[in-house]
Amino acid sequence: MKLHELRDNEGATKSRKRVGRGPGSGKGKTGGRGIKGQKSRSGVALNAYEGGQMPLYQRLPKRGFNKPNAKKYAVINLGLVQKFIDAGKIDIKAEITEDALVASGLVRRKLDGVRVLAKGEFTAKANLSVTGASKGAVEAVEKAGGKVTIIAPAAAAE
Repeated sequence: MKLHELRDNEGATKSRKRVGRGPGSGKGKTGGRGIKGQKSRSGVALNAYEGGQMPLYQRLPKRGFNKPNAKKYAVINLGLVQKFIDAGKIDIKAEITEDALVASGLVRRKLDGVRVLAKGEFTAKANLSVTGASKGAVEAVEKAGGKVTIIAPAAAAE
């Protein structure tokens, strides 16, 4: 086989529909757009237009508010942290920081910080250093003999 002999499998590519190329093509003259009217013209976008009637998206009530600068935290549960400790992916001798959690693969990326929740069993005597933690999570870690340090989130680089 030579380079000039390479080609796609039969039926893998479909040639595009060329409209307005004469009566023999079956898509000549009006090019499949019918006769006259707004939709036969070029440069027309009719998304969500309902012929002058108030469109559905405007008739429905709007509720709530989305904060444009809301913080997005990477959330982890204590049960998962314990599982990673048991598997030897997290070293409890050193302080468990957000970077250590990322390095272990428990958290994909830190986002605006890591927040720990109390779901699951936690038995390791470990010190955690994270951006946020629920009351239950702090209690569970302290009950196991560890400590949770809440650190200020790193300022976003602008």
